[in-house]
Amino acid sequence: MRVTELSFEGFRNLHPGRWNPDGGVNILYGDNAQGKTNLLEACWLFTGGRSFRGAKDSELVQFGADYAKLGMTFEAGGREQEATITIRQRRSVTLNGVSLPSSAKLAGTFCGVVFSPAHLSLIKDGPEGRRRFIDSAYCQLKPAYVGALTDYQKALTQRNAFLKQSKELGRCDSELLDLWDHTLAASAARLTAARQRYIHRLQPIAAEIYNGLSSGREDFAIGWDSPIAEAILPEMAAQWLDALRQARRADLAVGFSTAGPHREDLTVTIQGQAAKAYGSQGQQRSAVLALKLAEATLLQEVTGEKPVAFLDDVMSELDTSRQDYILNHIEGWQVFITCCEPSTALKNTAAKVFSVKQGVINE
Repeated sequence: MRVTELSFEGFRNLHPGRWNPDGGVNILYGDNAQGKTNLLEACWLFTGGRSFRGAKDSELVQFGADYAKLGMTFEAGGREQEATITIRQRRSVTLNGVSLPSSAKLAGTFCGVVFSPAHLSLIKDGPEGRRRFIDSAYCQLKPAYVGALTDYQKALTQRNAFLKQSKELGRCDSELLDLWDHTLAASAARLTAARQRYIHRLQPIAAEIYNGLSSGREDFAIGWDSPIAEAILPEMAAQWLDALRQARRADLAVGFSTAGPHREDLTVTIQGQAAKAYGSQGQQRSAVLALKLAEATLLQEVTGEKPVAFLDDVMSELDTSRQDYILNHIEGWQVFITCCEPSTALKNTAAKVFSVKQGVINE
């Protein structure tokens, strides 16, 4: 899998144009705020996900422009494909000339893995980022999971609205809340089951990679922190329904749902202890690299293709051994690396180097 051409108009600070990256390693260098990360972000949107920087779509449109338009030609599934994304009030998307109902429908067509400075804080930050990491990774592996996430969010929003209204009125229609509970429990079971399956597949791969990063000196493990035990979907839905009923009094008191998959978390342990609380900065970074490289490895195993790797300003923050481990692990992939100075990012004579200045790319 590789990008052969990217076009852009009205996107971030990029001047309208086209870019043809190399099929191997691409280094984008320049000062900060010149547009290097914008190029990676533009490519990443074709995975069907949101901005890996957490930006809203309105922030992607260039100041003063009415819209932003991106086009990508890429090789995937054994053939050349084309996709476009136009961002106005909402995104409009085409794939090989056919309009798609949403950009999420691109998931699984073009696959990538991104490393950014934010990911280096994945372990020590809050659970929301870890949930987002698992959900984003699984969406590329199983595109139908996007629908499960959407269904759950809708059900959660509706139940929360009912709880808020009930709190304001000082009374609750128990029968109506029962209906919301059943709807939310069914959606919740799908999410929890999918996340647990993904963790089971990710765990041995991540442990093996961490073993390589630590030279076999430390044990590494991940798990999924949920009140729901693994079972068939109807039984998991019943467990969530019971959890929602137990939390009902507290939910009515605060006006929102205190139980559900939106409270689950990824657990990471090193030598049997929580990496968040007891891991050193080096151990936490190795843990994040193990998770991200495991994500890439599993994606390759399932799709049969090497995803595109985006390394956004992270190489300079890693020591030489970790840099080498990443690059050896993704050898033969198409790679995009952003940095301020190419010499600090990669000792690789085969890399193609591009400078980026004020939104303009030059070889």
